[in-house]
Amino acid sequence: MKTHYWVRASSSSDFSGILPQPRSGHTAVNIGKSKIVVFGGLVDKKFLNDVTVYDIENKLWFQPECTGSYSDGQVGPSPRSFHVAVSIDCHMFIFGGRSGSKRLGDFWVLDTDIWQWSDLASFGDLPSPRDFAAASAIGNRKIVMYGGWDGKKWLSDVYVLDTISLEWTELSVSGTIPPPRCGHSVTMVEKRLLMYGGRGGGGPIMGDLWALKGLIEEENETPGWTQLKLPGQAPSPLCGHTITSGGHYLLLFGGHGTGGWLSRYDIYHNDCIVLDRVSAQWKRLPTSNEPPAARAYHSMNCVGSRYILFGGFDGKSTYGDLWWLVPEGDPIAKRMVASPSEVILDSMNTTMANDGLTGAEEGQIEGSAVSQLQRRLEISVLHSHLDKIIDEMEDNEFVQMASRVVVEGSVGKIEALRDHWMKSTPMSITLKELSPLLHDYQRLITRHHIGKVGSNLQLAKSGFSGKEAFQFYHFRNASQLRMNDIPHLLEEYKVLLSAVRTN
Repeated sequence: MKTHYWVRASSSSDFSGILPQPRSGHTAVNIGKSKIVVFGGLVDKKFLNDVTVYDIENKLWFQPECTGSYSDGQVGPSPRSFHVAVSIDCHMFIFGGRSGSKRLGDFWVLDTDIWQWSDLASFGDLPSPRDFAAASAIGNRKIVMYGGWDGKKWLSDVYVLDTISLEWTELSVSGTIPPPRCGHSVTMVEKRLLMYGGRGGGGPIMGDLWALKGLIEEENETPGWTQLKLPGQAPSPLCGHTITSGGHYLLLFGGHGTGGWLSRYDIYHNDCIVLDRVSAQWKRLPTSNEPPAARAYHSMNCVGSRYILFGGFDGKSTYGDLWWLVPEGDPIAKRMVASPSEVILDSMNTTMANDGLTGAEEGQIEGSAVSQLQRRLEISVLHSHLDKIIDEMEDNEFVQMASRVVVEGSVGKIEALRDHWMKSTPMSITLKELSPLLHDYQRLITRHHIGKVGSNLQLAKSGFSGKEAFQFYHFRNASQLRMNDIPHLLEEYKVLLSAVRTN
């Protein structure tokens, strides 16, 4: 699997025309290989119903002048977000969503050849109103939709739309079914619908993967769900993420989850997890630079071998930035990469959900999961410069943490803190310990390995294979850690410290 690069899209070299305004909860669908159509969304409590199009061949963003059916005195569907949109040939079908506190149950289609909207609500019985559902095309004729939230309960129903007859049919599914949910993702892979994650009854965010058979008439299979438990680096439980199909891989990006032992906090993600369809296992996509700010309810589309990310929300900010994710060797990968902080500070492309934030507070906003929690708990985020690893006694966070562990002299405190971490479990590590733990981990590697034996460490003595060893050494700060990185960091630290003390 090739290494990929995140590159901030440039309005000067990548696009011309009118870029879409910041939003989350929108949809963006590919119309063949020619264009991507963005519809709806939410920004600053305002629901949108605009259509913005990216012409792939001409690298042009434009807003078509649509005609057709009316809603609330305007052409096309009423403003909304968290709806579903699926393309079949040149048509984009829209169902449901939310406007204010109201769940919608209307049904529309946009003909992207002539930019004409048609209201399809009169064509037979429709699914119940809902938002946060998920849908996918079945071949080039049908659409399947699963789940959602109707304002009172989570849903687990499956509907199939025939785009020729415009009839919806509720699928009767036998056997075990997934828990009802919303904010999940679905995508057709061969003859199965894969469904991942979402928020379920009672509010927990889930990390389960299911496959639904019986959607292809020619197969004559009885519809039924099967839960899949695949090997590899599975993603965290997620809601509001995207799954995008690209060749042999399904790319999962972003979303939000709960913060483990701080479960009342939502944390947002910006890592890329791949489901390899050939080996049937989860893998982490290798990327060589920092990703965009963490977010959920964004869109991610495939453009040839590239992916394009747009918009989203991280609990405070609504994004309007556009990012490429490209494989090594791609011409875009050779460009200078804008850092995530530059994206957040770009007032043209980011709006704050809380208008009361000061400019200084805006500058502190970074998108990763751990940094979200650190800010809310008023924990500082110190960047580590690997070429300037500081001594223990000059590392204020480290010294302060050591002082909380014991009340002896300075040297005793340092070793007592390390002994404390040697005895700790991932669940006992507090959020305030992550930054000094990461600093000390990097300090030990620099001082006792790279400083003495160079980069070709005798890794076998440390208990790791070459590809697994010291995977957090190049992290700039603890905010880059995912929650499920913490056990691995602690394990590496323990093996590393044991090797140092033995020598």
